[in-house]
Amino acid sequence: MIVKDQEMKIRELEKNLQEKNIRPTAMRLLVLEALLGQEVAISLTDLEKEVEKSDRVTLFRTLKTFQENGLVHSIDDGTGAPKYALCEEGCECNIESDLHVHFHCHVCNETLCLPKYKIPEIKLPKNFISEEANLVVKGVCEKCSA
Repeated sequence: MIVKDQEMKIRELEKNLQEKNIRPTAMRLLVLEALLGQEVAISLTDLEKEVEKSDRVTLFRTLKTFQENGLVHSIDDGTGAPKYALCEEGCECNIESDLHVHFHCHVCNETLCLPKYKIPEIKLPKNFISEEANLVVKGVCEKCSA
């Protein structure tokens, strides 16, 4: 029974990768599984601790592949290390429609995606082309303020 459940889990992970045109490999499956287990955005260093028997370069390349294919997005929360989080279903990481607010708690040092809070469209002057936007609200999260 356990083996069958594990096989179904692997098939589901493979399907998630294939839907984003990412070739499933053992490392990519491990990284996706680790990201699915996260409630907050995770740094490369934290992911390295989470995925044993992995090297930093391979993890970085895996995250970049995931990012380039719209499976994860990166967050610059001002801590000096980018954080990574899985994209919401249906997200295309489109600057006009998919960008949302992130929250960084200075007590627990966690960064959370707040996908229900969209970054409003910003009208730029003529001939200005936006390529990315990042909005991080900093403060104390619900867990730490209780």
